[in-house]
Amino acid sequence: MAFDVDRVRKIAERVAATHGIEVADVEFRGSGKGRTLRIVIDKPAAGASSEATGVTHQDCANLSREVSTILDVEDAIPGGSYVLEVSSPGLDRRLVRPADFERFRGSRVKLTTREPINGNRHFEGRLQDFQQGRISLDLSAARKKNRPQAGAPQEIEIELGNVEKANLVPEI
Repeated sequence: MAFDVDRVRKIAERVAATHGIEVADVEFRGSGKGRTLRIVIDKPAAGASSEATGVTHQDCANLSREVSTILDVEDAIPGGSYVLEVSSPGLDRRLVRPADFERFRGSRVKLTTREPINGNRHFEGRLQDFQQGRISLDLSAARKKNRPQAGAPQEIEIELGNVEKANLVPEI
């Protein structure tokens, strides 16, 4: 039996919902004795604000204890021992789901595409919009070293399916 990330995500989401928490990401890495299941959790934003209220250490501990018990009882992780990590997304959180891109409109992001666009795979800018699976980035909002060359487009649209990796860029 192979690892089923959707099954584990559903278990984690079921437990998280009882605590008013959402599952931002589930990742399973490694092999043999070095296997790690990482669950990233977040608290939904209160009201219309796009900022989360913050995950506490207790939130992580509670979710870890309850999810671990269910995973073991249901034998959801085949192949023996693994390490379970439950954490908050951090300031440079990954953007994975369409809801992540909708939630963080107006934020600075850094992303890598699977296929080059205008000869480039690495972009940084302000997330202007996300509609119908397309991300609009304002590249003029990037840090000075990552701004487009003179004459290059200042705004770019990227299909979500072409995004290999995307993260928020902390603005402090």
